[in-house]
Amino acid sequence: MGSSTVYPFTTAVAEQFSLRFLKFPAPIVESTGTGGGIKLFCEAKGPNAPDMVNASRRMKPSEYALCRANGVTEIIEVQVGLDGLALARSRRGPDFGLSERDIYLALAARPFGRPQTARTWRDVNPALPDVRIEVIGPPPTSGTRDSFNEMFMEDGCLTEPAMKALKARDERRFKEICTAIREDGRFVEGGENDNLIVMKLTQNPVAIGVFGFSYFDDHLDKLKAVKVNGVEPSFATIADGRYPGARPLYIYARADRARMKPGIREFLATYATEAVWGPGGLLEERGLTPAPTPVRAAFAARARGLVPMNPAEL
Repeated sequence: MGSSTVYPFTTAVAEQFSLRFLKFPAPIVESTGTGGGIKLFCEAKGPNAPDMVNASRRMKPSEYALCRANGVTEIIEVQVGLDGLALARSRRGPDFGLSERDIYLALAARPFGRPQTARTWRDVNPALPDVRIEVIGPPPTSGTRDSFNEMFMEDGCLTEPAMKALKARDERRFKEICTAIREDGRFVEGGENDNLIVMKLTQNPVAIGVFGFSYFDDHLDKLKAVKVNGVEPSFATIADGRYPGARPLYIYARADRARMKPGIREFLATYATEAVWGPGGLLEERGLTPAPTPVRAAFAARARGLVPMNPAEL
């Protein structure tokens, strides 16, 4: 369970696992959102509690503390690859790119602490067209929303020198100003189903959607990318970090379950093979960008050795 972004990749690995290991039951993979999935992973008790969780961002220290408080003390962290947080619109929509500052000014509840008055993109930046602001994005429970806040909202907010000073002085206030999104209908929560966002974009050419790159890549016949800082999301720009919305994706597993419950060790080992997550592998074919070779090697060792994560890394 967990991230809707990681869901199709883990589902593909589950299918591969079932073909290779007929003696084990087929894994059940569900899409619940990163935040909700990790909460269940940390809190659920008994034999039906989840063994693993998908996450489109790294586990937070507060979530790790929740796990420990509930007796989940050994957690295996595996970075499965890289994804881009794509901004896209219908192929019938207008063509214009955005900067992180444009995105922040358009969507912040109180941009730089001031009232939100922007109704069109031209209100945000006179160089942009007079097109109404409409963005369909992930809900607060989604790891994609956390990534969006970090990579676009906060970075856009930090283009104002006063916000850099505020972050150094008062982190909580900085988060309030820089990540609170307007609630007047200009930003619409599309739920955990990214395919639903794609459908809404095809119906509304003016709207911009926010979702994982793999979903964008699967619908190139219907969608076109919104460039950010002049860079379009692609396998190449995500891999080399040029695209501002590049992010790592993770799975987390309980080490105690992996040592005791048949099939979990084998599932992790299946995920961490070059034929699955490496260049030209199964997951790249599904839209996931492989992590750099040293990163794959390090996390493969953790997956195969059932090595618990060090919370100091969070």
